[in-house]
Amino acid sequence: MIFPGILTEALRTLGAHKLRSLLSTLGVAIGCACVVLVMTVSLNANAYITGLIESIGTNLAYAELVPSHFHVPLPDLMTPDDMVAIQEAIPHVVRVAGSNFVTVEVFDGKAELPVALLGVTDGYQEIRRLIIERGRYFDQGDSDVHAKVCLITAELASRLFGAGDPVGKTVRAAELTYTVIGVFRERGTTLGESGIQPLTVLIPYPLFKPFAVSDFLLVIYAQADRSENVSLVTREIGQLLQSRHRAGAKYDVQNLRALLDAARKISLALSVMLVVIGSITLTIGGVNIMNIMLVTVTERTREIGIRRALGARQDDIRQQFLSEAVLISSLGAVAGILVGVAIPFLAKPFLPGSLGIRFPWLSILIAFVVCCTVGIVFGYLPADKAAKLEPTEALRHE
Repeated sequence: MIFPGILTEALRTLGAHKLRSLLSTLGVAIGCACVVLVMTVSLNANAYITGLIESIGTNLAYAELVPSHFHVPLPDLMTPDDMVAIQEAIPHVVRVAGSNFVTVEVFDGKAELPVALLGVTDGYQEIRRLIIERGRYFDQGDSDVHAKVCLITAELASRLFGAGDPVGKTVRAAELTYTVIGVFRERGTTLGESGIQPLTVLIPYPLFKPFAVSDFLLVIYAQADRSENVSLVTREIGQLLQSRHRAGAKYDVQNLRALLDAARKISLALSVMLVVIGSITLTIGGVNIMNIMLVTVTERTREIGIRRALGARQDDIRQQFLSEAVLISSLGAVAGILVGVAIPFLAKPFLPGSLGIRFPWLSILIAFVVCCTVGIVFGYLPADKAAKLEPTEALRHE
């Protein structure tokens, strides 16, 4: 029997048992949709997280003091002198900046708002790659005259000034008044590894000294010349800080590459788990196909005997039942792929604006092939059983 004839007969048989065929197809469709969704979510989530971190720069290392007691010894605190030492002693460092912050109250016209007052040194904008949405950043003129100026986040600008332009207006924080010269936001996120909060007032570091018990920095940032040197720079910063402070002091020096690697590992682990779930679903769908096909063989035993008596070979019978199993799995695969592709499009309005939808088309093709293979694997036993039926015994079957 040629292939078109086998396909026509398979379609006729499946059409004669619509509900049974639909349920078998549904099991494969759910499994295939799960696999497609897993691959799509994994691809887009990994790209989104990676993009957020890389937007800041994977060649960034940062150091913080690890407090061992409630009262931190002053000799352990990092200072601007440590910044200078890092810049001069580590050859692969191209830029260094530092910051410190306290929480202060700002009056918004109705109530006091707790905000982060962040004092930053020169080079902070370049290292953190801040985006200035309105106004400007600090310049040398501000430093020369010790101008009491600040930048604020867009969220804080909205809370304090509504839809109006905040540039040129004043903000009173901790009994001091600052003139707003700009509105800024972060280019990306460090997943919590940042002193910048939604409500933040940014001031030059010299203006921060009245809020600190001494001239110290909470965080020191260092930018490596190339991403390949980040690990080396991270290690050398830790060694340098340890050598400049007392032996008992501990410093946590990390980089965004480690954060990026951790995000990728989490994404991979999640993907593997979801692929396992999808594979189990596909296996259940395959078992369902086998069960249905075994029932079909029993129901059609007399038909098989008649076909064998009329000259059909074992291979003809085997191909016929295999084609029905493959047809069920392929229809389920197509339906599952359509559902797996449609769901991300339907969910797109609820996703972050910067999150695009990309599909792993090669993986989708592989998923289709896997589903068809499931039909062959789980359909072979019933097909082989049908092919090996003795014609005389089959003809006597009622």
